[in-house]
Amino acid sequence: MNAKTLFLGAAIALAFTLPALAQEADHSAHQGTAGESPSTTAFIAANAKMHEGMAIDFTGNADEDFVRGMIAHHQGAIDMARIELQYGRDESLRKLAEEIIAAQEGEIRTMEDWLAKNAK
Repeated sequence: MNAKTLFLGAAIALAFTLPALAQEADHSAHQGTAGESPSTTAFIAANAKMHEGMAIDFTGNADEDFVRGMIAHHQGAIDMARIELQYGRDESLRKLAEEIIAAQEGEIRTMEDWLAKNAK
C-alpha cells in the first residue's frame, strides 16, 4: 500500500469519525488564540466550515444523505489543500494537495449532478 492510499484511507476513516466527535465538542468555542500561526487559524476556520456544512438535515435516503454530507466534506478537503499550498513547503505534500483539489472538485461536480437528477 502506498502512502497516498494510506493517507486517503485515513482521511475517509476520519470523515466518518469526526461528525460523531463534533457532536460532543463545541467547535465554535475554539476561535483561535493569539499565538496561533496563520495556517493554524486557516485550518481551524476550514474545519469549522466543513463541519457546519456536514450538519445536514437527514432525509432517510442513504444515497442522498451520503452525497449531501460528502459535498461539504470534499469541499473541506479542498479548503485544507489550498491552505497547504499557501503555507506548506514540502513539495511532495504540495503535489498531493494539488491532486486532492483536482480529484475532489471532480467528485463534487459528480455529486452535484447526481443531486440535480435524483434528489427529492
